[in-house]
Amino acid sequence: MRLRMMVLCGAMCLCGAVANAQMAPAKVAIAPGTAVEPAKALDDLLSLYEEQVVGVAKAMPADKYSFTPSAAAFAVGSPAKFDTVKSFSQQVTHSALANYYFYASVGGGMKPDVDMAALQKMTDDPKVSKEDALKYLTGSLAFAHKAIATLTAANAFNAIKPIDGQNTRASLAAFGVAHGYDHYGQMALYLRMNGIVPPGSK
Repeated sequence: MRLRMMVLCGAMCLCGAVANAQMAPAKVAIAPGTAVEPAKALDDLLSLYEEQVVGVAKAMPADKYSFTPSAAAFAVGSPAKFDTVKSFSQQVTHSALANYYFYASVGGGMKPDVDMAALQKMTDDPKVSKEDALKYLTGSLAFAHKAIATLTAANAFNAIKPIDGQNTRASLAAFGVAHGYDHYGQMALYLRMNGIVPPGSK
């Protein structure tokens, strides 16, 4: 009886400790009220997106990179339209192209370190290899980080020629991430349609 009570008390203490750990606020690295440089704040946002999108791009098997949904994926009689959607590889290469496009202006006219015409042509190919698509995606994200690093409190909110409705370098940097998450969502759905749980959902 005494042994049972000790085990019960130990289990209750353990549950309490776990609950307290889960309820404890996350450790704050920067004190509230501290001024944060635009480059730091926006780069953190980009890094979060980068972790998610590269994770799903790596998770899709190479032989599934040309995957697109088909009629078999939907219920009979479904009005779903799927015949013009991008393949998985096109989601990846389109995201890379967009990153170069947006962040060149975020960087004040930085020149992309790839052949943009060749990359544009690649986005039309639904069967680009996993290796090539990943190379362009990760390269575009490295370029985006360099562009964001040029932002300062003095230039982040100066007006620029509008791009997709964004008229400052800071808002365009944030929009680049928002656009990326649109395609991340589609890529994550493609993974699930192939029986793969997206890394960010595990």
